[in-house]
Amino acid sequence: MAPSLEEPESIQDVLSNPMKAKTQLVAPEPEHCPGPESERAGTADSCAGCPNQKICASAPKGPDPDIPLISQRLAGVKHRVLVLSGKGGVGKSTFTSMLAHAFALNPDSTIGIMDTDICGPSIPKMMGAEAETIHVSNSGWSPVWVMDNLGVMSIQFMLPNKDDAIIWRGPKKNGLIKQFLKDVDWGDMDLLLVDTPPGTSDEHLSVNSFLKASGIDGAVVVTTPNEVSLLDVQKEIDFCRKAGIKILGLVDNMSGFVCPKCTHQSQIFEATTGGGETLAKDLGIPFLGGVPLDPRIGMACDYGESYFDSFPDSPACKALKSVARSVAVQIGLEFVDPSSED
Repeated sequence: MAPSLEEPESIQDVLSNPMKAKTQLVAPEPEHCPGPESERAGTADSCAGCPNQKICASAPKGPDPDIPLISQRLAGVKHRVLVLSGKGGVGKSTFTSMLAHAFALNPDSTIGIMDTDICGPSIPKMMGAEAETIHVSNSGWSPVWVMDNLGVMSIQFMLPNKDDAIIWRGPKKNGLIKQFLKDVDWGDMDLLLVDTPPGTSDEHLSVNSFLKASGIDGAVVVTTPNEVSLLDVQKEIDFCRKAGIKILGLVDNMSGFVCPKCTHQSQIFEATTGGGETLAKDLGIPFLGGVPLDPRIGMACDYGESYFDSFPDSPACKALKSVARSVAVQIGLEFVDPSSED
């Protein structure tokens, strides 16, 4: 295919306002045109008689007016962390649910999960809240509380049938994510985890744009040790750097298989180039640790139960707590493990 000769759109423009589509003009911009994005577009003296005048006058201008509302709504949320992955199948949503349960072990902490995987929401199933619906009050939408100190928001709670497909284009996805931030009564929370879909597309741009004013503590990037996953996760790391998102660290998920009976660990996804730890060292980002593959994690997620309650002494449980402790250090949040002897 021949390369496009159109001038590429600035990456910074896309990152700062992903919902703002480029104005489609019916004629070239005339001389002395203030520009279709200008506050004077369509009203300046030079706009008189221009075929684009009505288009420019009606085009959205200036910053998103909902950003201050989002900042106000999230004023009680102390820390906001994104969970990202370069590709699907690395266990990102499973890891998000486990990380939330790890922080929720402290009864004095309040944790939230915002599921922005619009087309494939799996968090409600993993949290045992698949049949729940959103409750609306005078203060806005209420998260679904799966524990006394753990709340979840997902599009799954809005679907009439759990098997319904969400066939949406970017603008509609972006609008729902804005509603999750602007209309949900998150209240006072110690940590809000944002589970994102794989890749670097609409959902990621929207979350970054909407949260930039109120602040993002950083992103936890999830990979598996095999080379294919490592290649894709490098693109996610590059996205974070271009978007100005601090990388809290890299997690090597499914880094070995732990036998539930003898606890012997064997490698399933062979780290041919050193895995996530070597990649983190090469890229100069923190390595948060490796989490072994335990079939009981999948079973706990299938039944919507807490893996930490059922198998507190398992190697994977200890690894997840270690990762949570590392994340807590990065964002300045106290991690409390009631089962610890310290």
